[in-house]
Parts: sequence; structure tokens; C-alpha cells
Amino acid sequence: MTRLGSLLLALSLAIPAASLTAQDHAPAPAVESSAAQGEHAAPAAEEVDIITPHITDSYEMELPFWKPPFAMHVCLGRHVGEHGCGPLWDPVHIGPLELQLSPTKHVVMLLLAATLAGVILVGTARAHVRHTHAVGRPKGFAAGIEAMVLYIRNEVIVPNVGPHGDAYAPYLLTVFFFLLFANLLGLIPFGSTATGNVSVTATMAILSLLVTEISGIRSQGLGYLNTVFYWNREMALPMRVIMFLIMSPVEIISKFTKPFALAIRLFANMTAGHIVVLAFIGLIFAFKLPVGFAPLLMAIAIMLLEIFVSFLQAFIFTLLTSVFIGQMRVAHH
Repeated sequence: MTRLGSLLLALSLAIPAASLTAQDHAPAPAVESSAAQGEHAAPAAEEVDIITPHITDSYEMELPFWKPPFAMHVCLGRHVGEHGCGPLWDPVHIGPLELQLSPTKHVVMLLLAATLAGVILVGTARAHVRHTHAVGRPKGFAAGIEAMVLYIRNEVIVPNVGPHGDAYAPYLLTVFFFLLFANLLGLIPFGSTATGNVSVTATMAILSLLVTEISGIRSQGLGYLNTVFYWNREMALPMRVIMFLIMSPVEIISKFTKPFALAIRLFANMTAGHIVVLAFIGLIFAFKLPVGFAPLLMAIAIMLLEIFVSFLQAFIFTLLTSVFIGQMRVAHH
């Protein structure tokens, strides 16, 4: 468990989430009133957007505050103008590429998810040892976390990865708990769903692709080339060459379609749920009382479903990564 916690922290540092596209949300322009009798224009009404800031990245965060309206905006970078907030550092140029390393809201959420997972898992491991020495078995919260770890290891990782699957358990358990905490942080007030950013899910998918391909190279040696170049020795030589030219590009493309599906599935599911919830909340204000109770109940139901989806998407990402690793380790033509 201690090794798992340390690997989780290392994974969070490996994610180049600071290159996420940050969006600044400027206040809406003032709308002047056409007052009669030469009166002064009425104060401008500021447009309120409750959907976009929650599901997009930015250089500022909203935190709880003890005075009305019980919220405050914290700039994570440099102040731009009167209300704007821009990147803290200038982008790094690597040839034609531009890499933005300034902290954003989603970067903070990812670091918070990694920290929470590391603290909880390391604390659970120490409690497990302490309880085992005291009463011979874990109890309480440590027993619950142990049940989750054992289920993911014994029912998901080892059966799908294949022989010596324990070597991949630390990485895959790290992926599961890291994504789980990142998903759940988007459901709390003032939180943000970092896994609703396609840059984050794409980075996680790329890491899974690298682990999958490296596992294939380690287990098959030169036989790994058969997963890239199609060469069927059971065919005649002319047909073998034709199939090589046709199927080799297909084999190469298939290596990238799997991580692409991982990234889009996680991104779409975590984003769609929040949009539906916030749409129902908007209907509450549109219909008002008493009809507004119906959207309120539907929003509560979707929020409960989102808790389930947070666990489910972390589980599916871990399951599919385990399956891909297992397929690569035994791949042959």
C-alpha cells in the first residue's frame, strides 16, 4: 500500500496537466438602458454563467468565504486588467511548439486528488498494519479500502493481465484511485472535474499506451514486431506481401484507437453528467415554483447517478487498460 501511495504521487507529477488550455471568463459587457426624460442609464446587469466555469479550465478558482455571497475568486496567475486573470509564467517554446506550464484550476484539482489518494492510502496501510497486530485483522475504514484493493487486484488486474500480473498491480491500482478521487472532486461544492478536460484524459490514455507497448516488448522480445507488421507465414509469398501492405497500417492504427477510446469515454461521461445536472438547475429558475420541484428532484437523481459514474469510469478505465496489457503480452499472428 505504501508503494501504491508513492506511485500515485509520482503519477500526478508525470501528468503535464499544466499545458491544459485555460479559459478566462470575463464579465459580460454592460447593457445601457434607453431611459426616457434624459435620465442616467440604469446599472448594467452582469450575465451569470453557472455551466461553463464548472466544466472548463481557467486561471482562477472559486473558494468558500465567510461573508456574502460566501464565495471568493482566487487568481492562480497574473492579474490582467481589472477582473481578468492570466497565466503566471510565460509559455516555454520548444521549436514550433508552445508549452504552457502555469498552474490552472484543473492542475490544482489533479494535485489535490493525488495528495488525497496518497494520504488516504498510506494512512490506510499503516492502520492495516496496526489493526493486524492488535486484533489480527483490519477494521473500519482500513477494511473497506482493503476490500476495494483486493477486488480490483484479484478480479480485474490479475485475470486480465495474465501470468505475473502482480507486477502491474501497483500502476493499475494507482490509476484507479487517482481517477476515482479526481472524478469525485468534481461533485463537491467549489470543486472542478479535471477528468472532464480532454487533455487530462488523453494524458492518462497515453500513459496506458506506453505501459501496454512496453509490456509487449518485454514479454515478446522480437515477436513484438508481429503486432506492428502483419506477416502471415501460412500464406503463399505473393499473398503474404499483399496482406502485409494492407494489414500493417491497420495494425498500427489499432494501437492508437484504443487509447483514443479510453480518453474520449472518460472525458465524455464526466462532462455530460455535469451538463445535465446544471441544465436541470437552470430549469428550476425557468419554471419557478411549484413546477420547479420536478427539475430539482431530477437534478438530485442525476447527482446520485454521477457518484456511481465516478466509480464506474475509474473501474472501466482500469479494466480496459488491464485487458489491453494482457492482449499485448500474448499477442501473436
